[in-house]
This record gives sequence, C-alpha cells and structure tokens, in this order.
Amino acid sequence: MREAVWYNDGMESVTVRAYAKINLSLDVTGTRGGYHTIDSVVASVDIFDEITVSTRDDGQVTITMRGRGSEDIPPESNNACRAARAFFAARGSGGADISVLKHIPMGAGLGGSSADAAGVLNALCLLFGGDYAAAKAIADSIGSDCGYMLRGGYARLTGRGERVSLIDGGPKLYLIVAFPEGGVSTARCYALSDVYPGHRRTSAAVNRAICAGQLQELGKSLSNGLYPAAAVINGNIRDSVAELSALSPLGVNMTGSGSAVYALFGDETSRDSALKKYIGGCRAVAAETLIPERYL
Repeated sequence: MREAVWYNDGMESVTVRAYAKINLSLDVTGTRGGYHTIDSVVASVDIFDEITVSTRDDGQVTITMRGRGSEDIPPESNNACRAARAFFAARGSGGADISVLKHIPMGAGLGGSSADAAGVLNALCLLFGGDYAAAKAIADSIGSDCGYMLRGGYARLTGRGERVSLIDGGPKLYLIVAFPEGGVSTARCYALSDVYPGHRRTSAAVNRAICAGQLQELGKSLSNGLYPAAAVINGNIRDSVAELSALSPLGVNMTGSGSAVYALFGDETSRDSALKKYIGGCRAVAAETLIPERYL
C-alpha cells in the first residue's frame, strides 16, 4: 500500500499520511544517561493522521490540530510544531502553516505524536528539499522513535529507540486494536517498570518469525516489558488483554507504554469474524500492517 500524497499547483503545499505503529516486542534492556534502553520490533499500521503543510514567506510556523481531543495541545509542547521549527532553524529560513487531522488516539502507545513530527519533516523535505540523515537528526532530537517514523514499516529499534534497523519484507498482519479507557504516563510507566519488570525478552524471536513469515511463532513471541507496570497504572489494560484473548487469536500484546492492546490473527477473515464476536468494555477497530511510501 502506497502512502497518499497530494500536491497543489506550484508545490506550495503538500498533504501526507503519518501512520501509527505497534510494538510486536518491547524488551527493556537497561539504562543509559538517565533513560531506559530498549530492544523492540515495530511495524506500521493503517491508522493514520493527515498532515497538510503549506509554505509561507514571513518565517513563521503555525499549527492547527483537529480531532481526538488534540485541539488544546499548546504549540510549545507539540512535536509536529517543534519538528518544523527545528527544520527551518537548520535551513536558516522559511516558514509554514501546518494542519493535522488526527485519527491516531493520543496516549495509546501508537506513536501518534512521533508520527506527526515525522510526517511534518517528510512534507517539509518534499517542499523544500532535504535528505534522510539531516531529517533523522532532527527527528531524533524530538522523540526516541521519531526517526523510525520517517520511513516506518517493519524495523528493530535499539538504544533509546533511535537506532533503526529496517526489516525487509514481512507478512501482512491482521489485527484487532482495542483502546481501554484511561491513559498511561510513559514516564511513570518506565519508572515503574523497574519495580514491575517484564521478564520475557523476545525481540530476536519476533525478528526471526517475521523474516520467516511464521505467524504462529510470531503470536507466541509477542511481548512487552512495560505491560506489568502499565497494568498496575491502568487496570483496564489487563481487562482488554483478557477480552481479546477470549477471541482465540494467535497472540495478544500491548503496544508502547499503553494503553492500546491488540490481538493478532492469521488472516483477514478470521480477524473480521472475531471482531463481530467482540463484546469488550472499550472501543476496538480492525487494522493491518503496511509499508508506507518512503521519501528519504
């Protein structure tokens, strides 16, 4: 599936889709410089925000957010706005109006904030020119997984998440994604993971299963070292895991630091049949993995 891009006449504006991600594994491996280090296999899914960037001549950067309760995010703490300002600071000139229509739920562990920042950088590079190394340096300064979001797809992330090793190929995965009520503070979740650690480290096994297209093995290997801490913070996550497990999927996992939980199925038919039977306590949607178009 190719990422949709629209241009206006004269290349004065561009609209791109910024896709969410799921963590198929998330091993917490230690600490470095006051931050936790991870080993995580991730994939893009077809839940996306729509980002329009238009050039302006006065050097200003403006941003308008719509959807999913994003309207009240202040510009100074908005990663999409921070990415644009960093781009123009490195370039030495330029400005833009940014509009973000959000479909990715906030605080769900789907990487929506990082996706928006990466989407803005992709759009700005299309409008003004740019290369991957420069864009990734900016992305890494915004968020630990933002550099991955520039290209998306299957990848293995290490360090704080800034070290990206793309995984070529990989099967399409069919998912039900559930959104438990109540959020999870990422900072608190990582801090509490020292008290409630996850004991499985499965990134190597997940990587092998993806490369071999072994969905059964992939389902068995799904894991998230932040889940014990997240479930303490938000008990609805544990309920969602139980509700999705009752649908007999290949595996169930939490993404990021929560609160979204997903179930993996072997094909579209079995996923859709399971979704019809779902009677959980929160909203759930069908989703699937994809490889976004890569510009850099």
